[in-house]
Order: sequence, then C-alpha cells, then structure tokens
Amino acid sequence: MCRLALKTADIPFSPYEVLSGMEAMQEGYDGSGLGLLLRGVSFEDYKYKKENQIILSGIAHTEAAFNRLQRLMEERGFEQDYDHRFKVNADLIEAKDRYQYIVRVYKKPDGLTTEEMEERLMQTRLFLRKNGEEHGNDLTIFSFWSDVVTIKEVGWPLQVGDALGLNDDRIKARVVMAQGRQNTNYGINLYACHPFFIQGIATMTNGENTAFVPIKEWLEGKKIPGYMGYQSDSEVFAHILHYVTKKLGLPLAAYKHVITPLRSEELNVHPQGDFLKGLRTACRRLIIDGPNAVIGTLPDETCMLAMDAKKLRPATVGGRPGAWAIASEMCGVEALVPDRDPSLDFQPMREHTVIIPPERKELQIWSQFDQFTLSQAA
Repeated sequence: MCRLALKTADIPFSPYEVLSGMEAMQEGYDGSGLGLLLRGVSFEDYKYKKENQIILSGIAHTEAAFNRLQRLMEERGFEQDYDHRFKVNADLIEAKDRYQYIVRVYKKPDGLTTEEMEERLMQTRLFLRKNGEEHGNDLTIFSFWSDVVTIKEVGWPLQVGDALGLNDDRIKARVVMAQGRQNTNYGINLYACHPFFIQGIATMTNGENTAFVPIKEWLEGKKIPGYMGYQSDSEVFAHILHYVTKKLGLPLAAYKHVITPLRSEELNVHPQGDFLKGLRTACRRLIIDGPNAVIGTLPDETCMLAMDAKKLRPATVGGRPGAWAIASEMCGVEALVPDRDPSLDFQPMREHTVIIPPERKELQIWSQFDQFTLSQAA
C-alpha cells in the first residue's frame, strides 16, 4: 500500500514537516517515489503575489531542455518574475538526469477571463509536457497554476527532502500533500507519482482502482483537454473530481455520489433520490471498484477525504482549529498535529466525505444519506 499525508494550517509551514511525519508510516511504502503538492505558497527570498502570478513546476533533465523551456515560455507570452533554485545535494538523488528542478514564477497574462486563464494555463502545461516527450522525455512538467508548487522525485521521502534542501524553510505553504510510493502496477514514471493535478484540483490515492480501464476510456472519450496520460490507475480520481466540479458544476458533496453511488433502495428514500439516480445513470462508468482512500484539495485550499464502499484502505483525520492532518495511519496524524485532542480523530465510513474548509476552524463530515445543495455557490 501507499502512504498518504496531508497537513493544512493557517500559518505556513515547511513541507519537511510532512516528510518527517511520514516517517511514522514508513513501513507502508517502498521508496520508489515521493510526490509533494504545496498550496498557499510563500518564498523566503521573494514576495509571491497569488492574484497576478503563476508558478511552473517540473524538471529539466538536460541543459538543452532548460534553455528550450525558457524560449518556449517567452514565445507563448509568459514573463518570468522569479526562479527558485533548490540547494541540491546530488549525491542523495538516485536519478542522474536532473539538470534543473523548476519552480518558476511568471506574471499572469492580461486581458483574460477566469475561464480563459484556466484554459491557457492547462494548455500550456500540456504543450510543455508533449514537447518534453517529443524530445526524449527531457522535460517533465507537473503543474502550472497560481499558488501551487509540485515536486516529484524517486526515493524515500526524507531522502528527497534532504536532497532538495526542503528543511531550509525557503519554501513554505499552508497546505502540503505528500505521497510515498510511486506506483503499484506500472514502471517508474514521474508522471505516475501522486498527487495528480488538473486546473487547480489535486488528488492522491491509497489503493488499487480495479475499474481503471473503463473509467479511463470514458474520460478519454469525452475529448476534454487534460484527460490524458494515465500512467497510474489513480490519476482518474483527479479527473473525476474535475469533471464533477468544473464540467458538471456540482458541489464537492456530489463527488462521492459519482464514484460510490448509493444503492437503489437507499436512493428510494433519499430526499434527492430522483436526481441522484439520474446522476448515477449518467456517470455510471465513473463508479470505482476499490479499495481506495482518496484525499483531495481545491484551489481555495479546501481539503477532503473520501473512502470507497469496501473501506479496505485506512485513513484518519484529526487536528484542532487552525491545523489539521489527514494520513493513512493514526500515527501519521499524531506526528503532524500532536497538540490536538486525539479522541476527536475521525475515520470515515463508506458514506462519508470529510471536508476541511479553508477557514480550518472545524471538520465538516458529509453523509451521502443527507440532502445537499445542488449549487457550487452554496
């Protein structure tokens, strides 16, 4: 099994805290990879402005790829404001084709609506990814978005953290997602490493999605840009969350009704049974067959946890006002937020979605048996 950890806090903290917290769960992963996604980012030596700046994250594997990236971004009209340089200890990096880790801040283009901006950022990410693949995979691009930094590398979490100097506090964030163990069923590929990202939405998963092929084929059949790749069977969870919230315009509560719908006899007595039956029919190919525990984050720093009906992959959430953690094991929560009341820790059942709102004052526990508002604005 993989091991997952998320911490969200009002006060920005070092991602190294989460890597240290994962040490409590180290028997659950094999060192084949680490993925980190940071939101609410701040830099020690640069004042980042979320409102008018965006961040590109990835790896240039050669000097030629690094120089080509600079040219391509200029040609596409993106003006660089800041280039974060990690203090790399190459002796601790297993892979030897890492010319430059990329965390670059660019100015947002002017004159675009929110929708146009989101589309342009995604298309740019996809363009750069394809360009890298066309040049022998010499350029790997993880995310291009406002207020998001993504880091992925082969190796043990703390080893990668030490290799990139993540304990120097030069990068902090209010939300950090981390996953240890890169891939279960396929060869090592950085694109297969959780968390997965699309247009501000990110998920990571512990489990095995045995319904992967029909879900992947359905998503690919929608011909929606960004629904591609799939080096991991878990990447579809991010795309389903994107489809539910961005394309269908439904609230987060609907996500659970899509991936693990209630039975017909349960929907017959549900206050929104007719709507949910229709949703189940329309999205039938997106029903997962676990076991899976899914952790996700949204652009406003909302964090969520949901289990499938089998509930054979563990996950616990706990914390206090201002700081919360989600982890595969209770010891992970303890390591991330030790100054909490552990008696209030919560392990969701098959019907629950656990939400940590961006205000971080308390947990919200939603049940599929409850009525919810069919509006994103609510």
